[in-house]
Amino acid sequence: MEPSLPLALVWDVLATVLPRVAKIGLFIGIGVALADLLVSFGLLEKVTGLSRRLTGPANLPDEAGTAIVTTAASTTAGYGMLAEYRDEGRMDDRATLVAVTINTFFGFVQHIPTFYAPVLIPILGLRVGLAYVTARALVALAITLTGVVAGALLLDPPAAGDAVVDGAEPEAVEADGGDPAAASESPETTRDRLLGAAWTGAEKVRDILPRLALVYALVVLLTRFYDPANLTSLAGPLSDATGLPGAAVPVIAVYAIDTTNGALVLAPLVRDGTFGVRAAVATMLIGGIVSFAVSTFKRSIPFQYGIWGAEFGTKVVVVNTALKVVWIALAVAMVLYAPLPGL
Repeated sequence: MEPSLPLALVWDVLATVLPRVAKIGLFIGIGVALADLLVSFGLLEKVTGLSRRLTGPANLPDEAGTAIVTTAASTTAGYGMLAEYRDEGRMDDRATLVAVTINTFFGFVQHIPTFYAPVLIPILGLRVGLAYVTARALVALAITLTGVVAGALLLDPPAAGDAVVDGAEPEAVEADGGDPAAASESPETTRDRLLGAAWTGAEKVRDILPRLALVYALVVLLTRFYDPANLTSLAGPLSDATGLPGAAVPVIAVYAIDTTNGALVLAPLVRDGTFGVRAAVATMLIGGIVSFAVSTFKRSIPFQYGIWGAEFGTKVVVVNTALKVVWIALAVAMVLYAPLPGL
């Protein structure tokens, strides 16, 4: 006997949501635990030295630097660290938005060895592939620098008294640098610190996971009744507005749904001369703009709402999407019309 439609739908949603939520929860827990370890072992200063050239001018606290560095390895872990710092009161909403924006370039970097270099460039060919990856890297860097400028203009420099020393609150540190509790408490062992970090990470995952699962389940249910791929109807008007070849429309539509498949569709059109380097790069960039309509609904909203909640999560989604669309649009204009050497 075949399962009823509602039961089959439930199993479909669970099969889609549970692995995704489990993976995100794992990386959030790792990120939060790592943040706790950096503070408890007094390693915060060493790690944040790598990113202080960005966090310093942006008036962000040193803690933000750990999340920025971590994002180069795992975006989810980096976001988990930022969420922990925000919940602890180390960063307010405005500073968190600035830090999320600065994270952009480091989030892009992690995809170079895992996707762009081994997958996309071989499909597109060296010249078109490198031109496209360079364009995306410059867009990501522009967004990061926008975050730095925003922090310089909108944030006050962090007060020296707000710094956290080896995990202790400022008021727990005496004027001579001594810890008033040191005389009555034995120092933490490495095992205690590791267990404490693991517990902190587990608590954060426990707090976030129900909300994350609920939002992802709702999104999956909605996509079973409405296909976000319908939003790729934007491809035609965007292609017409930029004067790209008619073949750009199906490429943009496919690219907006799946980057690899879009590159596979585009590659033979580059080889036969339908697309030059400029047109090929511009087409993929426009595909990136259209894909935000799909990916924001399917991935970004449930992820951000799960971590931050609906109110602040909406702010993060709006800022991220707006900056990406604006800078990619500027990149399209430059690729098509600016006198760039070699293109």
